[in-house]
Amino acid sequence: MKILQVVPFFSPVHGGSAIAPYHLSRELARRGHDVTIFTSDYKLSQEWVKSLHQVKVYPFKTRFSWAKFYITPNIIKNAKEEVRCFDIIHMHNYRSFQNFSVHYYANKYSVPYVLQAHGSLPRIMAKQRLKLIHDKFFGYRLLRHASKVIAVSATEVQQYKAVGVPEEKIEVIPNVIDLSEFADLPSIGSFRKKFSLDDNEKIVLYLGRIHQTKGLDILFKAFASLAEKIEHVRLAIVGPDDGYLSELKVSAKALNIEDDVLLVGPLYGKEKCEAYVDADVYVLPSKYEIWGITALESVACGTPVILTENCGVADYLKNKVGLVVKHDTDDLREALLEMLLNDHKRSVFKKNCKALVEDFDASKIVPKLERIYEQMVDSSRLSVQNNGY
Repeated sequence: MKILQVVPFFSPVHGGSAIAPYHLSRELARRGHDVTIFTSDYKLSQEWVKSLHQVKVYPFKTRFSWAKFYITPNIIKNAKEEVRCFDIIHMHNYRSFQNFSVHYYANKYSVPYVLQAHGSLPRIMAKQRLKLIHDKFFGYRLLRHASKVIAVSATEVQQYKAVGVPEEKIEVIPNVIDLSEFADLPSIGSFRKKFSLDDNEKIVLYLGRIHQTKGLDILFKAFASLAEKIEHVRLAIVGPDDGYLSELKVSAKALNIEDDVLLVGPLYGKEKCEAYVDADVYVLPSKYEIWGITALESVACGTPVILTENCGVADYLKNKVGLVVKHDTDDLREALLEMLLNDHKRSVFKKNCKALVEDFDASKIVPKLERIYEQMVDSSRLSVQNNGY
């Protein structure tokens, strides 16, 4: 099949909604499909582009951005000329100029498309009025014309239903992880050595965007209260600043944990795996997280996790490779104490990691998506034939 992936941004700094289409595109190409990506050049990862040898990536120049709406006018010309050549289109995220542009020509040329919102449907957090305007003038049409929509969790299924998407149009497909990236893990101790951490220190790790939705405020408060019961514990914060780092530093100072918090910045590839491997527990304390790919990355490295129940992936991992808590400081503190003080429980979770994460490998998940693509293409061709084209 000739498959077009439409992504508003293409770099690991943008988190799971960019990482998922990256892995998906690579696996589809491995399986023999002709894959093209339309995206913006906003914080584009050239390393990602170069690594996708079998995928054509078109990063259109961002003329300006407005409310994280990356305006790439040149995509319109390409969409007009090329959209008709594809068998199927997969649009990622919900509110984007790229979806807006491609949708028009997909609809005009009767090319079926699937939409995957990656948790962006609800009008929560910032710019709610702008989101409402977008939805009324364009978003609901995008949903209505989609042949299928992809949800990664039961929560996202309900989000689609809440905006009027019929249940028969919703498919539940978890986000993938490419286990080949974790086949040759670094030796234990590399992260500790690099950041001068003693072998007897426990490491609590957070890895992801430093954003207010990630719940780092309650993680800091929970961690601050550990000192009374646990000696020699450090909190490592790994990831790019997404507007919250300065506030986080103020919080660390106010809680008197500056010396115990390690603000590392973003790590990728082998260095990222070194952090996971050396951590005693990985924590994802999000206020809202439709999936949580970093939790699966941690599990792929054999490190148990603590998640809030607001993370979509929590339902798959609960009591198998980690603990799930409410988005609450006290709950998180008790889970941290249980995980760090109970070596046996942590050992059991570690042993479960390998078997569980294999269920999310791209080689197992992508065939399910392929079948959906094929059904959509067959249905579209039958419709064209029945209409006499």
